[in-house]
Amino acid sequence: MNIRFGPAGIPLSCKGRTLKDGIEDIHALQLDAMEVQLLRPKRDIPEELDLIKELGEELDVKLSVHAPYYMDLLGDEHYVERSLENVLWSGDVCEQLGADILILHVGMYHDHNPDDALEEAITKIRWLRDKFKKGGVEIELGIETSGRQKVFGSVDEILAINKRIKKTIPVINIPNIHAREGGSIRDVQDVEDLFNKVNDQMKTGKFYSHFSGVEHADGDKIMATPIKKGDLRFDPVAEMMLDHEDWEFRIISESPLLEHDAVYMKLILDRILQRRIQKEERQKAKEATK
Repeated sequence: MNIRFGPAGIPLSCKGRTLKDGIEDIHALQLDAMEVQLLRPKRDIPEELDLIKELGEELDVKLSVHAPYYMDLLGDEHYVERSLENVLWSGDVCEQLGADILILHVGMYHDHNPDDALEEAITKIRWLRDKFKKGGVEIELGIETSGRQKVFGSVDEILAINKRIKKTIPVINIPNIHAREGGSIRDVQDVEDLFNKVNDQMKTGKFYSHFSGVEHADGDKIMATPIKKGDLRFDPVAEMMLDHEDWEFRIISESPLLEHDAVYMKLILDRILQRRIQKEERQKAKEATK
C-alpha cells in the first residue's frame, strides 16, 4: 500500500518558514509529501534548491510544485503570455527541487464555449509540454480540476487533456469536484466511481489528489474549510484507498488547518485499517471455533 500525505505549503506550525524547515517539520509529523506553493510569480527563492532536493530525498518527503494560482490561459494575449512565462519559471523551480509534478490551473472560460475552451487549453498546454521537453525539464504537468462553473476544469475536461497530451496527469481536487457537481461525493461508491473514471483514462493506478472540507453553493466552491466542517467527509476516500492496495495515492491537504488535517487524514486511514484488521481477526477466530 503506497499512500502519501502532506500539506500544500510550509506547515503553519513551522517556525522557520523556509522550505528546509518545512520539510523537516513534515518528516517530524510522520508525513511524507509536500506541495511547494509558488504564490507570487517569479519571486526569488533565497534557498539552495539542490540542497532542498537532497533533504527531501533523504527524509523521503516527495515534493511537487504548484504554479502561481492566478492563471489565465484562455484570456487576453497579455495575460496568457504572462501565465505561460509563470508556468515555465515554475517548471524550472520544479526541476531544481527534484519535484516530479507541476500543478496548474487553466483559468476562466471568458467568452469561449466549452468545446473551444478545451481546444485552446490543449494548444497552450501542449506548447508548455514541448517547451519543457526541449529544455530537458523532466516533469509531468498536473492539470487541476476547478471548483467553479466559470473556471475551466471539469473532470471530463481534465481527462480530455490527459488523453491528448502526453506527460500530463489529472490532479483530482476532490472538494472542487464535490462543489462543482453540487455535492456529488457522499459515499464510498461515489469516490470509487470518480477514481475508476480517472483510472480508465490513465491506466496507471497512480493518483494525485487534493483534499479539505469545502463550503459550496449552486455548483461553486466558496472556500476551503477544515475537514470536520461541511458535507464532504474523508472516510469514504480512505475506504476506497484501502480497497485498492495495488494503487498509489498522494493526498495533499489544502485545508485551512493544513498539516493538522494532513495528519488527521492519515489518522482516519489508520483507524479504518485497524477496524478492518480486527474484523478479519474476529472472523478467523469465529471460524476456528466451528
